[in-house]
Amino acid sequence: MQLSDYDFELSKDLIAQQPLERRDASRMLTVDREGASFLDDKFSSFPLKLKKDDLLVLNNTRVFPARLLGRMESGANVEVFLVEEREPSVWMTLAKPGRRLKPGKSIEFGEKLTAELIEKTEDGRFLVRFESLGNFDEVVHEIGRTPLPPYIQRDAAEADADRERYQTVFASDRGAIAAPTAGLHFSKEVLQEISDRGVQIAEITLHVGYGTFEPVRETNLSRHRVAPERFRVDAASAEKLEQARRDGRRIIAVGTTTTRTLEYLIGRHGNFQPDSGLADLTITPGYRFQAIGALLTNFHLPQSSLLVLVATFGGHKLIMDSYRHAASSGYRFYSYGDCMFIT
Repeated sequence: MQLSDYDFELSKDLIAQQPLERRDASRMLTVDREGASFLDDKFSSFPLKLKKDDLLVLNNTRVFPARLLGRMESGANVEVFLVEEREPSVWMTLAKPGRRLKPGKSIEFGEKLTAELIEKTEDGRFLVRFESLGNFDEVVHEIGRTPLPPYIQRDAAEADADRERYQTVFASDRGAIAAPTAGLHFSKEVLQEISDRGVQIAEITLHVGYGTFEPVRETNLSRHRVAPERFRVDAASAEKLEQARRDGRRIIAVGTTTTRTLEYLIGRHGNFQPDSGLADLTITPGYRFQAIGALLTNFHLPQSSLLVLVATFGGHKLIMDSYRHAASSGYRFYSYGDCMFIT
C-alpha cells in the first residue's frame, strides 16, 4: 500500500492542546475487528471489557526533560533536543535553528551545562558533547523542559505544566523522549479496578525515541523502516507473557510501543523470554501479528508509522473508517487526546 492510503482530514480544533483534568475521563472508540464495527464509548468502561484471563501489558518508560534551551557565543538562542545517547555525555540531537550551528561551536545552557557541536550528519542532526557541573542526568532534569510534540503549543509560562501530566502513573524507567500516550489514560483507580477484576498486569520497557514519531519519507511502505529503540523485558514479565501465550489467553497491548516490543520479542525468539537491546521491527501491511490479541491506542497523525501499525492490526478499511468517524464526532486527537480499543 501507499502512504497516501493513510491520510484523513482533521480539523486543527480536534488536536488536543491540554490534558483532561481526570486522566480516565477520555472518550474511547471500541473497534470490533471480527464484526467490522465500532462503538462510541468511554475509557472508564475499559476495565469492564477485560476478561479475568486477559494479560494487560504496560510500557513503564519514563519521559525525561529532553528539550534544552541555550545560547551560542554570538548571543543567538538555540534549542537542542536530546535524541540518543551515543556514549557518556555524547548525544545525537536535533537542534534549531540548524543553519547557525556548525562543528566546533559551543552552546551554554545556564551555569551548569555547556556543549560543543562535534558533527552535523547528512540528515541534519547534530552530534554534541556535553560538560556539566555535577551529574549530567540530574542537571538535565533540573534545567530541561518536557519534550512535547510540536503540535502542542506552550508559552514560557507553561513550561513546567506538563512535567508530570505528560507521564503515565506507572512510569518508572527513565529514558523516553516522548510519552507512551495510550498509557496516559490510566489512573491509579482504574489500575486498581483492573487488578480487582482478576486481570493480570505485566510491565515492559521501550524507551520511546525519535523513531516512533519520525515522519515516513517513503511513499511505498514496503521500503519504510522505523529506527530501532531500546527495550527491556525482565524475567517476571516474560514469565507472565509466556504463560499467557501457552494458555492461549488474550494479550492486550497498551500502546503501539508495547505492541512493537512484544511483536519484536516473539519474532526474535518464537516465544517470550527475558531480553533487552534494540527493537528494530517495522510493522507494515502484510505483517502477521503473533503476540497481541487486542490493542489500546490513541488517535495518531495522518500518514504516520503509528497509524500504519494500527491499521495493519485492525484492518485498513475498518481503522480508516473509524478515524473518519472519530474526526466527524469530535474526538480529541493525538497525545493528549482520546483513545480507541481494538479487539
